[in-house]
Amino acid sequence: MTAQRRPHEAVDYDQLVARLPPPPEYLTTAYLADPDTIAATQLARLRERAEAASRVPFFRERWAAAGVDPGGLRSLDDLRHFPAYTVDDIRRSIEANPPYGDYQGVSVADAATEPMRVYMSGGTTGTSRPTLYTAWDREAGAILTARALYMQGIRPGDVVVNAWAYSTHNGAHAMDEALYRWLNCVVLSTGTGNVTPSRKQVELAVQYGASAILTTGDYLLHLADTARAMGLDPQTDLRLTALPNIGDKQRLHDTFGVPVYDSYGFHEVQWVAIECPVGDGLHIFEDAFVVQIVDIETGEPLADGEQGAVCITEIYKTGSPQFRYNIMDLSTLHPPGQCACGSWLRKMAPFAGRGDNMVKLRGVNLWPEALGEIATAVDEVGDDWFVVASRADGRDEITVHVVSHADPTRFDEIADRVAARLHEATGVRIGASVVAPGALDHLTGFGTAAKLVRFRDDR
Repeated sequence: MTAQRRPHEAVDYDQLVARLPPPPEYLTTAYLADPDTIAATQLARLRERAEAASRVPFFRERWAAAGVDPGGLRSLDDLRHFPAYTVDDIRRSIEANPPYGDYQGVSVADAATEPMRVYMSGGTTGTSRPTLYTAWDREAGAILTARALYMQGIRPGDVVVNAWAYSTHNGAHAMDEALYRWLNCVVLSTGTGNVTPSRKQVELAVQYGASAILTTGDYLLHLADTARAMGLDPQTDLRLTALPNIGDKQRLHDTFGVPVYDSYGFHEVQWVAIECPVGDGLHIFEDAFVVQIVDIETGEPLADGEQGAVCITEIYKTGSPQFRYNIMDLSTLHPPGQCACGSWLRKMAPFAGRGDNMVKLRGVNLWPEALGEIATAVDEVGDDWFVVASRADGRDEITVHVVSHADPTRFDEIADRVAARLHEATGVRIGASVVAPGALDHLTGFGTAAKLVRFRDDR
């Protein structure tokens, strides 16, 4: 019988922190590495991950068909020859090899000797996509998350409200592990507003002197409104000192008086990049990732400065590989160079929408995120929005739904102004609908979902 290994036996912590320094050490070590050191580290770790991935059926078969193997990785540029894959390939893998697919690299049978967790992404429009995480992967991912949270203002000893959804999704758990294990923070695990009512979230934050509330920017702004309704001032009574939340940076800053920094990450790899105070792009954790930007349709790497889909290769894990995973998030890579903060790490632009959400309407390519940004800039329109693509009378149509605090008798007038602005900006006629605040929650998943849904295709 194979001996059970517990987390402290499965992870060499001295090796872990040497490879991936946690904060604050990270900011005086790997964060300031010179370009040659960064490139050498990436290439060595890329070769290691390629060797491991080549033993996984999903990658072995795809690479054999493309005529590539780990021995061909003589430079970072050689990565482009390895076939990328998308979520559709993962779904096909799960369908052919349920329920875990053949892309994991480890199996549930390994759990006795390798402590393991499984989290899932997707499932709103199809089968959920599981990822198995080894003990090393959880700890390494927690360090990456801790780096970002520290750079966004959270410090050891802080009390932090974690209002993300504790569910089958990775997000809340990754935050929790980073805060508790690597930042020595006291975590109030409130979960979403459905678990702990918004009023109670505010009461707990005030009572325990929380330094941060981790959630979506939209929900944090809702908590600010809740605080005002309770007779509290979001700045002086909540006294938050860090805002690691995804959302409207300017509104969050104006509401709470605290700097807001963009960041980027996703379920399978956790935290990828974080903005520094200079505010000119997101520094990629290059000791853990190689990031490429590729053409949405061809998958070919694009030049620096061209917008395309994020294609990511992690170089830190021991379990499920992500080797040229085209996540279809839109961004751009900044040209190489040293930031004013002193770091040579490559920078990427903030998330700019979903490549696979692109809708072609009467010959024009449209992205829901761009439509939402246009619509919510109209006077008397709130920040909440939802885009629906449909087909009527033999042709495609798009309707942008927004909210307004105005008198409902004026909703049609506001909708006309939104439609006019959309037409002016895109050159095609797009429908608009105005509803009361909260009326879109069942569509976006506000208050329940780990990530808000903003688009539905009914065609």
